[in-house]
Amino acid sequence: MAFLDEVKLHIKAGDGGDGVVRWRHEKFKPKSGPGGGDGGNGGDVYAETISDLAYLEFYKHKKNFYAENGIPGGNLGKDGRNGKDLILKFPRGTVLKNLFTDEEFELGEIGKKILILKGGSGGYGNEHFKSSTNTTPLEWTPGKKGEVADFYVELRLFADVGLVGFPSAGKSTLLNSLTNAKSKVGEYHFTTLDPHLGDMYGYIIADIPGIIQGASSGRGLGYKFLKHIRRTDTIVHLISLESKEPILDYEIVRGELLNYGEGLDEKDELILLTKSDLVEKDELDKIIAKFRNKVGNDMIYSITAYDDESIKKFKSILIKFLGKKHKV
Repeated sequence: MAFLDEVKLHIKAGDGGDGVVRWRHEKFKPKSGPGGGDGGNGGDVYAETISDLAYLEFYKHKKNFYAENGIPGGNLGKDGRNGKDLILKFPRGTVLKNLFTDEEFELGEIGKKILILKGGSGGYGNEHFKSSTNTTPLEWTPGKKGEVADFYVELRLFADVGLVGFPSAGKSTLLNSLTNAKSKVGEYHFTTLDPHLGDMYGYIIADIPGIIQGASSGRGLGYKFLKHIRRTDTIVHLISLESKEPILDYEIVRGELLNYGEGLDEKDELILLTKSDLVEKDELDKIIAKFRNKVGNDMIYSITAYDDESIKKFKSILIKFLGKKHKV
């Protein structure tokens, strides 16, 4: 599933309604006192978290949003109606940055609403200014303006597992095997231009687009892709055994994660050697031993797309690993 992952929006909370000058009219007392009500408050703006990761598509063509203004005050001291709040929905993992204040709002819990802009308060009608010394006040105040801002909206992928590695390491194939995501597969760079997601018994797995050397510095499309790993809980690092130097491939990708920063290199990691059918078992055992000695990681496994049992075994290992992690 490809999706829009960033957009810029102009959003405004409602203005407060004006207070008014009105007079109470009673029989034989045409001007029996002030009766101008206060204006209603302008509508607030909330961001609500939803589960639909493709929902940013809703904002593809509509960029400007406004909460309702408050209604001016009425007769006989009646306050104006408050403006309706505006509730904008965004996928889980979205970060909204107020470009006027630099304040950021992170959306994580499904169904939670966060106030992002406050509506203006309503103005005072002349009844508000009545006193023993001012029995016929003409004073009133206008409603205050609602807050307004441009927002940079970015979907930072939230997943339990992120599949990383060089292009053609087998990430799309693995995702399709572990889930029903049906990610397209191809033997060329940048087959996956956006993350693809799949569900494995309630765990979200993301196929992170192929990383190349220099990605952390902006080479190719890598910089955009790396940001998707930030909110990925665990990394499964795929290294193809068709490579003549699999350990070097591993170190290059690890270097890109380290150079990008933001803790990407500190995430829990499982190493998965793919296309194991290309090497003999003795050679595979030697490669795994070299990896353990070099990287100090015992969580090193191998699969081949031509052996369903190897994939089922790794799936079982991954589910068990995630289960233990989430119990802690």
